[in-house]
Amino acid sequence: MKTAPRLLIVTTIADTIKAFLVPYACYFRGVGWNVDAMASGVAKCGDLSLHFGKLIDAEWSRNPLDVSGMTLRAIREAAGNYDIIHVHTPVAAFMTRFALRRHKSAGRPAVVYTAHGFHFHRGGRRRSNFIFRKLEQLAGRWTDKLVVINREDYEAALEFRIVPERDLIQMPGIGLDFSRYDGPSVPKADIKQIRDQLGMKGDDALFSMLAEFNPNKRHADAVNALAKMGHAGAHLAFAGDGPAKESIQHLAKSLGLAKRVHFLGRLKDVCPLLMASRAVLIPSEREGLSRTGMEAACLGVPIIGSDARGVKDVVLPNRGLLFPLGDTLALRDAMQQMIETPYRRTAPDPEWRIENLIQLHHELYSSLLNGEETANERPR
Repeated sequence: MKTAPRLLIVTTIADTIKAFLVPYACYFRGVGWNVDAMASGVAKCGDLSLHFGKLIDAEWSRNPLDVSGMTLRAIREAAGNYDIIHVHTPVAAFMTRFALRRHKSAGRPAVVYTAHGFHFHRGGRRRSNFIFRKLEQLAGRWTDKLVVINREDYEAALEFRIVPERDLIQMPGIGLDFSRYDGPSVPKADIKQIRDQLGMKGDDALFSMLAEFNPNKRHADAVNALAKMGHAGAHLAFAGDGPAKESIQHLAKSLGLAKRVHFLGRLKDVCPLLMASRAVLIPSEREGLSRTGMEAACLGVPIIGSDARGVKDVVLPNRGLLFPLGDTLALRDAMQQMIETPYRRTAPDPEWRIENLIQLHHELYSSLLNGEETANERPR
């Protein structure tokens, strides 16, 4: 009797699994696979036990130097229980592949790594780019298939020979449930409630930004651009938390914008905020493939994004305006343009659908189980 395929999904923290990977577990368990999860704190997420067979805690964090030898041993001991181990997020991905580096020659388990944006990138600092590139090249030796989600990373993986070309695949993100981002179904009362909550009046224009407060997201660029607009009816709303939040609050206050820059914290449902917005701002230094941009596109909300990796891939073609990274005057002009000129929006890419991504993963996993080569998806 043929045994069911066994899959282990590994991430650095449990939130990544909860936010993005549960649909994969549901699908593969639904077709008879055994699917387990490994991450820091995952065993405490009781709701995930509904979707995974086993939850394995990992003693690591987002700090690559903060990893327990116990975790490395746990990975090695678990390896024999799985046919495929799929790793996400840099710390978990590197440490898991390091722990399994001697297993590669044995052929099982097959190791898949989805890079949600390499930490080296065009415009990055030379020293950090060099270090992160070398780490990816090293870990590439222990990787059976590398999945990238934007054009720049695909080209970089080829240029720096992170894996052989036959083992490199590009997929259009990690998947989005389009049914959750249907603009006409968002209650108008919820949209109005957002505007009322922010003290906005009739023609006031709201710009929103959905991102963790960290330097890469460049919240300060959005605040400085608003300050340069000289438009008393323009407001800016931030959804999210993070270590840089307090400094951005101080910046807004120092520029006299305390009443027009709003800090909403984490929102369970971002749709009303996006639908209340004239445009969503993504001034990031880098993204893997901007999920905020995809959500906005699905809702028909235009995007103002930096010309950075993983942002421009979503904004183009014709889903909004691009501006040079870090240019707050250009960002200001784009915001002003969105106020003065209605923007004609383009539909989201149907390939972003979660159903499409699940099918691509099924094809990838099946090829590994059957020892077949996988057809690479070339950048479009």
